[in-house]
Amino acid sequence: MILDLPLILETRRNHAVEHATLHILARKFKNQSMGGHSNPTGFFLLGDLQLEEIANASIEALTRLRAGESRLAVHEGCGTNMATTALLSATLAWAPLRGAQSTRWRLFLIPLAVVFAAFGYWLSKPLGPWLQEYITTEADMGNMQITDIRFVRKGVHRIITK
Repeated sequence: MILDLPLILETRRNHAVEHATLHILARKFKNQSMGGHSNPTGFFLLGDLQLEEIANASIEALTRLRAGESRLAVHEGCGTNMATTALLSATLAWAPLRGAQSTRWRLFLIPLAVVFAAFGYWLSKPLGPWLQEYITTEADMGNMQITDIRFVRKGVHRIITK
């Protein structure tokens, strides 16, 4: 399956550890703004955090995912949720307007487009987490290891995996 190809699988696993790390850090730093970005070689964590805090949280995240806490791989602030909401709402809003031949007819259809957009928003709430769970993250860590954690610059740290 395409999701199990090496670069894709590594990115999905790193995405899961990124989310789990953010969950763990959020417990300690409740009002701290944090984010992340994953790729096949690891992930970046964004936020005003210390290297030691990130190291402890990422190791705990990997350990807990290995212990079966797969729910940590899904995060409410994930870009998958945002993209799903935007794409689904916009597509459904556009659907009733696409065939309209005149501006007057488009204006008449705007209330229907708003209802369709709201329906897309409603549908996206369970769809985004589902996409994370089954497509954009992989909670089975296999033999993945954290090999290094580096300070890049203020507010940016790099977690390297293999």
